[in-house]
Amino acid sequence: MRIPASDPNSLQPVKALDSGESRRILLIEDDLDIASLMSMHLASLGTRIEHVARGDQGLARGLEEPWDLVILDLGLPGVDGLVIAAEIRHANPLLPVLIVTARSTEPERVSGLDAGADDYIVKPFSMLELVARVRAVFRRVDVQASQVRNKVTVVGDLVLDEDCHVARVNGNTIALTIREFGLLAEFVRHPGKAFTRAELLERVWGSHYQGYRHTVNTHINRLRAKIEPDPGNPRYIQTVWGVGYKFGH
Repeated sequence: MRIPASDPNSLQPVKALDSGESRRILLIEDDLDIASLMSMHLASLGTRIEHVARGDQGLARGLEEPWDLVILDLGLPGVDGLVIAAEIRHANPLLPVLIVTARSTEPERVSGLDAGADDYIVKPFSMLELVARVRAVFRRVDVQASQVRNKVTVVGDLVLDEDCHVARVNGNTIALTIREFGLLAEFVRHPGKAFTRAELLERVWGSHYQGYRHTVNTHINRLRAKIEPDPGNPRYIQTVWGVGYKFGH
């Protein structure tokens, strides 16, 4: 069952590092040994971790409480992780989602990212890598929070309010994921600049990200579907053949 999307104006943003509160991570993993190791290492970041082993329980918890990060496997009993990622993303576009799974093919990775994941780690993996990826997610949240101070940009029918993390088209609020909002913000800050996919990956995902450049295409297509009057003939996010993308203005 599709969960109704939250009002974008009432969404809970991820806590900044200097908020004085411990960040809360929801871990959805059916392998208890792996979950125990993950929880132990993630606790080194000063986070509070809640673990559930079933997909249906994880989905319920993910929608009941305000979290700062959701980490989940895909092959879960009850509800598959792809469904959980999509439902949580639909309910709260601001909430980062990290997939940790044995599904390793490129189509499987793309499916995970299409479902709304911000990052994707393939098992087996190093616990040090997991901690580094989570730290990078939180660091990116902190950087974005520090950059969005009283910044409102109006381009045609598009309004981007970086302070409130809100985008509007023709007065209608558009729910964007963290990565979609990050992409749009980069374009708006540099109108007319042609970005390569590698540049966008580094600016929005971070230099640590080891994923496919196809990830950028996927997020651009989703972003166009949300903000463009005619996604097939984009006005704002334009393709620069042989290079990447630019923001038309």
